[in-house]
Amino acid sequence: MQIFVGIDIGSSSTKLVAVDETGKVVFVTAPEYSFQTPKPLWAESDPEDWWTATCSAMKALLEKVPAESIAGIGLTGQMHGLVLLDGAGQVLRPCIMWNDQRTAEQCDRITERVGREEVLRITGSPILPGFTAPKAVWVQEHEPEVWAKVAQILLPKDYIRFRLSSVFATEVSDASGMSLIDVGKRDWSPTMLDACGIRREQCPQLTESTAVSAKVSSDAAAATGLKSGTPIIAGGGDQAAGAIGCGIVKPGIVSCTLGTSGVLFAHSESYKPDAQGRLHTFCSAVPGKWHFMGVQLSSAGSYQWFRNKLAPGVGYDDLNEEAAAVTPGSEGLQFLPYLTGERTPHPDPLARGSFCGLTLRHGRGHMARAVIEGVSFGLRDGLEIMQSLGIHPSRIIASGGGARSQLWRQMLADIFHTPIVTLNISEGAAYGAAMLASVGCGAQSSVETVCANWLGETSVTNPSDAQDEYDAHYQIFRSLYPALKTVFAATAQLDR
Repeated sequence: MQIFVGIDIGSSSTKLVAVDETGKVVFVTAPEYSFQTPKPLWAESDPEDWWTATCSAMKALLEKVPAESIAGIGLTGQMHGLVLLDGAGQVLRPCIMWNDQRTAEQCDRITERVGREEVLRITGSPILPGFTAPKAVWVQEHEPEVWAKVAQILLPKDYIRFRLSSVFATEVSDASGMSLIDVGKRDWSPTMLDACGIRREQCPQLTESTAVSAKVSSDAAAATGLKSGTPIIAGGGDQAAGAIGCGIVKPGIVSCTLGTSGVLFAHSESYKPDAQGRLHTFCSAVPGKWHFMGVQLSSAGSYQWFRNKLAPGVGYDDLNEEAAAVTPGSEGLQFLPYLTGERTPHPDPLARGSFCGLTLRHGRGHMARAVIEGVSFGLRDGLEIMQSLGIHPSRIIASGGGARSQLWRQMLADIFHTPIVTLNISEGAAYGAAMLASVGCGAQSSVETVCANWLGETSVTNPSDAQDEYDAHYQIFRSLYPALKTVFAATAQLDR
């Protein structure tokens, strides 16, 4: 029996999924760790925690299956993180994570150097504070003694590749979120590297997602129990790999991921970035293809925040029941889900979460429902941009923790005016990485083939009569950010 392994380096856990030749999940584990927020808007993580978790997860798997059965390992993980290594391969400082918002000034300066239109043409997206390039510039400006030692820049999953193989490599889907590659040409951009003060030799080898990028070294075999020489497939950024796990490999299919962040994702056969920069246009994990992506920074993460801070000890099922008892629109209560700033459609690191319309009548159930509705309204913002670009899905595939809720799926169907579909697989990006591993090892002929062979629908939720009511509340939601934008900026000044 052949086993394909997907490893997802997340913000707070490393998830390992092992899959057999038929696509059946045979093992899952997710060792946890924490990240740090040393200042407001900052988020940092110790890469050694990822490696420790990866070794722990692999050893747990190898208690169940022999190392010889592992045909290949696919890697995925949080995008945009900045990992800096010296010439000896030692980490120079904690990783600056995807949700870190400290680099607004650096984004502006890089954009001014290159020109906004040229940035969009080359990278397919505006330069945003969460991206990798402005973080590198921030280190140059604020920690020059660190930058002077930098020999290699890596993304989180690619640090694990390095630890498994001593090879410096990445692939085009994850690298698209760095603001350093020419997304249309699928290669490093001299223009962007020069504008950011980064040398080409500081960047890893760049491949397609299904390439065999490295093999497990003897040192890593000793640390993990893996067989030396086991192929390591390039993999993809977590959103690109998650899209493979949802079958988003051809035009007309859109996925909606309700994880810590929320992502709307659509396949594209060609490189055609949004001229206004409202959506990210990145390289797909499907070789030679691209995708559109709208990103909400705090999706199910907003609901998790609400539960942890305002309903501690209450289970999600109980909280969902309270929310379901409230009528659509939460009796006029609105929630803006900008707890960590926002990307789509408002690329604003200073945006803040807000409840609007609170009255004495509102209770915890109203607030819980308002959070879910606010997240869903924010995701509709991204869907409407896709529709303006000619993408009109007949069904939307939902995944992530929030998609387990029937209440949330019905809400999305009503707010999107589109049926919501769930699939037989719920292991997210790690499963997608295992799918890419199966292709890279030659067990499956293509990404499209493995999707057709392994994925199937499990439920369809159709829109209900509540669509018109949600439309009215959505129009109010859309008016809130423009009304509060200056308030958010003034508040941020006071926080400094």
